[in-house]
Amino acid sequence: MLNTIFDIVLRSAIIYLIVLLGLRLLGKRHVAQLSIIDLVLILLISNAVQNAMVGNDTSILGGVVAALTLIILNYIITLAAFKFGKVNVLLEGTPTLLIHNGRVIHEHVLKEKLTENELEQVIREHGIERVADVKTAIMEVDGTISVISRVEDEKKIETFKHRRAKYQQKKY
Repeated sequence: MLNTIFDIVLRSAIIYLIVLLGLRLLGKRHVAQLSIIDLVLILLISNAVQNAMVGNDTSILGGVVAALTLIILNYIITLAAFKFGKVNVLLEGTPTLLIHNGRVIHEHVLKEKLTENELEQVIREHGIERVADVKTAIMEVDGTISVISRVEDEKKIETFKHRRAKYQQKKY
């Protein structure tokens, strides 16, 4: 029995690390912006690795051991990523600058496996019509894309200046 439990722990840990590595190699885009293709991939991977983790053991104990192994391994890896910056960069990656001052950085867009159409769609979702109106667009480590408008940035500066002027008027 102990041998079976150890076997499930070992199998589950190996599968976890392989799936983690595989998803990391696919890139950030596949995590945040799940297309139907990505969803099907994740569903099929989970089904494909189930037997590899528990083998012939279909008992409740086997499932619990596999689940606990995955949870504990996830906790350890998350803790290591939190405590050690290099582990975090290895597992999570780093943000990627996609647009700077209205200009698309094509090599970064290609590196992240994005199309121009997808990038333009994200910009529109942020309420911006043209790439030229984007101050910065950054693909974050979780695969989402943050967009900062040139116009909004100018408004924030004006608002700050306006508030500062009001404060100074009240002061005197």
